[in-house]
Amino acid sequence: MPLSDQTFPDPAIYRNGMARYAGHVQVVTTEFEGVRRGVTVTAACSASDNPPTVLVCLNHSNANNAIFERSGIFALNSLAASHQALATAFAGLSGVPAGERFALGTWTTLATGAPVLADAVVSFDCRLTDIKHVSTHFVMFGEVKAIHFGPEAPSLIYLDRGFRTL
Repeated sequence: MPLSDQTFPDPAIYRNGMARYAGHVQVVTTEFEGVRRGVTVTAACSASDNPPTVLVCLNHSNANNAIFERSGIFALNSLAASHQALATAFAGLSGVPAGERFALGTWTTLATGAPVLADAVVSFDCRLTDIKHVSTHFVMFGEVKAIHFGPEAPSLIYLDRGFRTL
């Protein structure tokens, strides 16, 4: 693969570089007016511990992701190695229709009412506090209102365009 020393690298080269960046796999979920939405993400992390705040990046070219802003709530569910099929489904890679993806797990709610995966390694139940639009994505900031700890299990990560465990 060619090296790039360009000031603005080609997007394909950038994606190849980011494929070497290990990321924890999570499903970010919300519900608004009876409609649920969930998306597999690796671009999520802690933004602050006082107040507890997380951030999640979502592609804004998918019109279905607008529900996160309308709802004002979301849950960030960290996946275990056993959740690979769920991660694939919520990424839209398995052919499972969006309306059937939640049937692949057991869900509950905490303080905000966002769907929380019952057996997630950990889930952060959040109230949306800010959204920043950055190029092809928007970054959601959420103040953590509740935390759910599931069973201890090996975490699911994504590296070199494939799932791995840690």
